[in-house]
Amino acid sequence: MLVSAILTKARSTWMRMTYPFQGFGRGVSIHYSCELRRSVAHRIVIADCVYIAPEVWLSVPDPAVAGPPSVILKKGCKIGRRCMISAKNRVCLEEDVLLGPSVLITDHNHEFSNPKVPIHSQGLTPGGTVRVERNCWLGHGAAVIANSGELVIGRNSVIGANTVITRSVPPCSVVAGNPARVIKRYDPNSGQWIGPAGLSASWEKSPH
Repeated sequence: MLVSAILTKARSTWMRMTYPFQGFGRGVSIHYSCELRRSVAHRIVIADCVYIAPEVWLSVPDPAVAGPPSVILKKGCKIGRRCMISAKNRVCLEEDVLLGPSVLITDHNHEFSNPKVPIHSQGLTPGGTVRVERNCWLGHGAAVIANSGELVIGRNSVIGANTVITRSVPPCSVVAGNPARVIKRYDPNSGQWIGPAGLSASWEKSPH
């Protein structure tokens, strides 16, 4: 444990000093086993007190493209073991977002429209963007995939283990399953969590 802590501290300090991040805050901890290449750092912002656990992969598929950041991790985000964030356009985690182990967040996909060409040779779809608002928790194995447009997970929401999210989620929701369903929402007027009656139906019909 001591050796791991020393290696993690050393790597975090080294990355702060040598990687060309668009932003790198104070109190950042990036485990030494993470895959975060120097060639993509100019497309990444990591704010204060972000924790990145072992074997996390932060990927920018086309790092040669200049422009605004593709991966934004705001203050206090905690990224669990073996998570993958792949951002061609933009993935933003707002303050205090918590990712459990093995969460996938991506704003694009592999192109596969031409069956005569190997999928790995067809490139990537245009994709969309992802914004996970403040204080959300994504459980073990959840997948968030933006095929087009802006996908937003509203503030203070909980995404259950192994849930697949392909469209926006209302704030203060508990969402689970594949296809994903709202199973509970917080009502600020009553101060209570409300069950699915009348909630999931309206969400399923919404044009997210």
